[in-house]
Amino acid sequence: MLSYLEELALKERSGVSLYLPPGVELTGAVDTLDRVSTVADLPPDLDQLVARSQTGAVLFWGTASKCLILPPFPIAEGLVAESYDVVPLHSLLSQDFMVALVLVRLGAYSIGICQGTKLLDSKTGTGLVHSRHKKGGSSQARFARHREKQIEQFLDRVCVHAREHIEPHARSLDYLVYGGARGTILLLRKQCPLLRQFEDRILRMMLDIPEPRKAVLEQSVVSLWSTSVLEWCEEDR
Repeated sequence: MLSYLEELALKERSGVSLYLPPGVELTGAVDTLDRVSTVADLPPDLDQLVARSQTGAVLFWGTASKCLILPPFPIAEGLVAESYDVVPLHSLLSQDFMVALVLVRLGAYSIGICQGTKLLDSKTGTGLVHSRHKKGGSSQARFARHREKQIEQFLDRVCVHAREHIEPHARSLDYLVYGGARGTILLLRKQCPLLRQFEDRILRMMLDIPEPRKAVLEQSVVSLWSTSVLEWCEEDR
């Protein structure tokens, strides 16, 4: 990605850059961009892509290249430039952020600390949580209470390991990323006081991961740093 940006910066044809922090809509920003250079016929799905991005977006528009970039980490400040100004994005992607990953589904968890794309520390484990009881009657109620106790004990265990592996890096931690099952993640955040300290540093939730394992954690680190790039040209419209 850094090489891609360096090649873009070397293109001599005229272009403009638009940096959009999270929460800024593309439609309103393009009005500002039009004061710098005419931007017409944007692909219709760009608005939705930008709106869904939790990290903001960067639009490069010109005769040499037209692309929308969704970075893995948040755009801090808005910017309009009369060139392919890749410096802010290049700087963002060059930083070795320290990120904690907490991947959890009922019965399995994986916790990791990464610096850049290097996994520094990790813990993966399992815990017994029975599946839901399908039969009715009093036995179902007893089973439900037993299962709730298992879930509580499992989440307590995950919290203990989160404290062991995340707390030593608390001051240096830039972001926290969750992955797994949304309901289980919400229960864990409610039950684990340590994790509530990082509510303002939550980067995203990766909900499409399979059962947490060491290999899944390692792949999640790679996915965490991935950048989405949408390119188009005149013939595409």
